[in-house]
Amino acid sequence: MTVIDSTPVTSPPVDACVSAGAAHPRPDGQDRYTISEVAEFTGLRAHTLRWYEQIGLMPHVERSHTGQRRFDNRDLDWLAFVGKLRLTGMPVADMVRFAELVHRGEATYGERQDILEQTRHEVATRIAALQDTLAVLDAKINFYAGARQAPERA
Repeated sequence: MTVIDSTPVTSPPVDACVSAGAAHPRPDGQDRYTISEVAEFTGLRAHTLRWYEQIGLMPHVERSHTGQRRFDNRDLDWLAFVGKLRLTGMPVADMVRFAELVHRGEATYGERQDILEQTRHEVATRIAALQDTLAVLDAKINFYAGARQAPERA
C-alpha cells in the first residue's frame, strides 16, 4: 500500500520585485547581460546604472572574470521596480534605504511594507489632486468650446 502525504507544502513568499506592467524585452533563454544591453532594455544610460551601483541602489551586480558587469533577469526586475519607485517621486535616498532593507532579508518585510504603504498613500493623494485638476480643465475646455459655438449676438 502506498501512502501519500497530502499536507500542503507552503513556501515563504518571494519578493520578486516584478512590475505589474509589461516586462522588458529579453532574449529567450538569456540571463546574463552587459551594461550596454541593460541600458538598451531599460532606457537608462550606462552612467546611471553605474551610479545606481555606486550609491547602493544595485549593490550586488555580478562581475565577469575581466571585471565587466554582468546583469541578470533579477537585476532587470529590480530596475523595473526602481523605475516605478522613481515615478512615485520617492527620493533616491529612500530608494537606497529600501534596497538596503531588501538585502537584509525577510526580517525587514514589515519596514518595507510600511515604506510602500506610505508611498502608496502619497501617490493616491497626488492622483486625487490631479483628478480634481483634470475636472477643472475639462470644465474650462467645455466652457470655451460652448462659447465658440454660440451664435454672435448683434
